[in-house]
Amino acid sequence: MGSGIAQVAAQTGLHTALYDVDEKKLRKAKESIQSSLQQLVDKQKISAEEKKSIFNRIHFTNNINDCVAEIIIEAIIEKIETKTDLFNQLAAINPPQTIFASNTSSLSIATIQAHVKNPERVIGMHFFNPPTVMKLVEVITTDKTNESTLNTILSLSKQMNKTPVVCKDSPGFIVNRVARHYYLEAMELVESGIATIENVDAVMEASGFKMGPFKLMDLIGLDVNLAVSQSIYDAFNHEERFKPSSIQQNKVAKNELGKKTGKGFYDYKS
Repeated sequence: MGSGIAQVAAQTGLHTALYDVDEKKLRKAKESIQSSLQQLVDKQKISAEEKKSIFNRIHFTNNINDCVAEIIIEAIIEKIETKTDLFNQLAAINPPQTIFASNTSSLSIATIQAHVKNPERVIGMHFFNPPTVMKLVEVITTDKTNESTLNTILSLSKQMNKTPVVCKDSPGFIVNRVARHYYLEAMELVESGIATIENVDAVMEASGFKMGPFKLMDLIGLDVNLAVSQSIYDAFNHEERFKPSSIQQNKVAKNELGKKTGKGFYDYKS
């Protein structure tokens, strides 16, 4: 997700720093972006010279002191403590007006704000996978988010050729709140023996969905999808309709996380 957001930013003319503490992940990000841009060249959507220019606008770094900018978008693990710790490290090296945008898919922006200096500049900016293709960006605000922060993120979203939709901070925001049952009911059908994984996906795709729920969960990552379900389940005081699926929990426990591990609900190993 982080490398995809960086690519989108660079493609729209923005000088971008892509930061990760893990050098191996940075190398993987470089390879991923190079491959993605080459596909655009092969499809004649950009020239080889444009590819070079786009890639050169991205600075890959594992030094947090390189992360000084007008806007910082985090796309790290879905844990409040980890996100707020990163933002506070960044606050120490950035001016107070630097905007901190969280790509969280379900965590409370208000809770993040409560633990970060200058909370008025903290906002949600939720991209969808893959960010190089998906147009939607959920922009999540709270009563503390100031107008300047909101307007800047709306402007940035449009500059990145995205369609921003503003919503107030709430469990799951809009998309994950509505879509939760697309996943949970699908897994309930399989767990109950009513239908197979393949049949559920086939029916939903035949009904007009671009991807069935199981293929989509494999693309997103079962661990990420489960974390969202758990977050919403907790936020709604363990309301039964949001209860995470045991099928998904078992997959995550076995590290069968989808495409990124080679196996999820489907097998992707060659």
